[in-house]
Amino acid sequence: MNEYTSFAKVYDRFMDNVPYEEWADRTDGLIRKYLGNAEGNAERLHVVDAGCGTGVFSELLSARGYRVTGADISEDMLAEAERRRQETGSDILYICQDMRELDPGEQADAVVSVCDCVNYLLSAGDVTRFFAAVKRALKPGGVLVFDYTTPHRYRDEIGDATIAESRDDCAFIWENYYHEEEHINEYELTLFAAAPGSDPASDGAPFLRSVEVHFQRGYTPEEIRECAADAGLEVLFEEDGEEGGAVSGDSGRVRAVLG
Repeated sequence: MNEYTSFAKVYDRFMDNVPYEEWADRTDGLIRKYLGNAEGNAERLHVVDAGCGTGVFSELLSARGYRVTGADISEDMLAEAERRRQETGSDILYICQDMRELDPGEQADAVVSVCDCVNYLLSAGDVTRFFAAVKRALKPGGVLVFDYTTPHRYRDEIGDATIAESRDDCAFIWENYYHEEEHINEYELTLFAAAPGSDPASDGAPFLRSVEVHFQRGYTPEEIRECAADAGLEVLFEEDGEEGGAVSGDSGRVRAVLG
């Protein structure tokens, strides 16, 4: 699961189209609703961001008044998160943990996990382990707010596609291979980044090439409900994670609340 190494330093550059602010507002609203805190005062509730990556979402939760613990398995991503924390002056605590063994040290009011973190868990058993860890990490009445990508997105929208993007000092090629039987999307990420200390705008500037291979599995709402039940949780709410409203066969991302 520890795929993010070379990509960690430029991850945010290529995620600038992700609507993190919108997701943070929606997550904030769902936490307040299901914790009975609809007046808009977070009251320094403790939230754990599982799979926090470079800390972008953790910072948005912190800015909304929560006391945040960010957990991620990638030390490289956490290094970027800690660099961001020092710049913002937030009081976020970052810990290096496998989300399947989540243990924030003290029980939380809520756990959140966004941007396909659950899809890096490649079996229903692993998802159940994560949900069970969340249950242990939550105070009585606490909730998990998370999203996940469906097989429809991997199979019908990005399966076997090649995506390439570039910036002034970095570029990547993202090649997808969908494995229908396992519902697993394999993608090979080739990254080109300007060598440290070089001027990427100059002719002949050196760029360093690195390759990472990632695997993500698509899950249906039915599978997620079964995993939740096996972990002693239930689905309190679910919606289309991009359009809002009811989940359908065309939903590529689903947002859900477990408790």
